[in-house]
Amino acid sequence: MTVSPDRTIPFSIAFEDVVANIEQVIRGKRAAVELAVVCLFAEGHLLVEDVPGLGKTTLARCLAASVNAGCHRVQFTPDLLPADITGTNVFNQRTGEFRFRPGPVFANLVIGDEINRASPKTQSALLEVMEERHVTVDGTRYPVPLPYMVIATQNPVDMDGTYALPEAQLDRFLMRLRIGYPTLDAELEILEGRQVGRRVEDLRPVMRAEDVVTHAERTLGIHVAPEMRRYIVRVVAATRTRHDVVRLGASPRGSVALLRAAQVRAASAGRTFVTPDDVQILAGPVLAHRLVLSPEAELRRVSAEDVVAEVVDSVPSPRRLVGA
Repeated sequence: MTVSPDRTIPFSIAFEDVVANIEQVIRGKRAAVELAVVCLFAEGHLLVEDVPGLGKTTLARCLAASVNAGCHRVQFTPDLLPADITGTNVFNQRTGEFRFRPGPVFANLVIGDEINRASPKTQSALLEVMEERHVTVDGTRYPVPLPYMVIATQNPVDMDGTYALPEAQLDRFLMRLRIGYPTLDAELEILEGRQVGRRVEDLRPVMRAEDVVTHAERTLGIHVAPEMRRYIVRVVAATRTRHDVVRLGASPRGSVALLRAAQVRAASAGRTFVTPDDVQILAGPVLAHRLVLSPEAELRRVSAEDVVAEVVDSVPSPRRLVGA
C-alpha cells in the first residue's frame, strides 16, 4: 500500500489514525496505545514491562506496521553478544578489506524482547545508539535511520537468570508502561478478532516513516509557558526529597522527557499549549522508572508509581497557584 505523502494533515488527526490502526489488534487498551504513540512522536524509547501474554511485542509490531517503519526484533538471551545487535566488521577475502555488517539496531523501530535476560555488557551496547542515534565500531560512527525508537520488553516475574537494567540505562527510556490484563469484554473481542483474522500482518500503514519525523518536529513548537516549565521542574525535584522511600530521585533528563511528552500529548488533543493535565497524566509513565526506592519503601509496599502520584498531588499546579 502506498501511503499518502500529504503532510498538511493536522497532527491530532494523524495521531488518532495511528492509535485507531493499532487498536484493530490491541483491544481495550487505549491508554497504553496512546502512551506508546506519544513516545514515538516524542522521539523517545519505550520500556514495556508486564507478564507474558498481554501483547507487549504485538504492540511494538503494530506501531511499526502503522507507520510503515523498518522493524527488527532481537530476542535477548544470556549468550547474546554486543556485536550481535550493533554489528561488526567482516573481512572480505575478495577485496582484502574489512566491511561493516550492520546489526539489527539499524532499523526505524527495534524490538528488544526480554531485555533483562541479556548480560549487562550486551545491555550497555544499546546505550550509545539509544542516546546518540549512532553506533561506533572500531572508531567509525554509523548513524541509524530516522525515526529511531527502541521498544524493550521485560517480564517482572520469573526473574531467575535475568539481569536487572541498571539505572543509567533505565534513564534512557522516555517511558515505562504496563499493559495490564484486558477486561472480559476486551478479551472476548480479542477472540473474535482472531476468528476473523485480525492480526498484525493484516495492518496497513496509515503514515510514512519519514512523516513521523515531520510530525515530531511540529510538536516541538507546542507552547510551554514559563509557569508550566516551573511546574515540571517542581514535580521532578519533589521526587528527590522523599528521603524516607526514595534513595535516588529523577534527574534533569526526567524533566526534559516530561516536557517533551507533554508537548506531544497537547498536540494530539489539538492544542497549541501544554496544560497541567498533560503533565499530571504523563508523570507516572515518564518518571516512575527513574526512581530508585529505599528498602523502607519495599517493606511498606510502596511502588515508584505511588511515589509519583503522591508528588503530583502535593505539588500545586499553575491553576491552583493563580486561583483558577
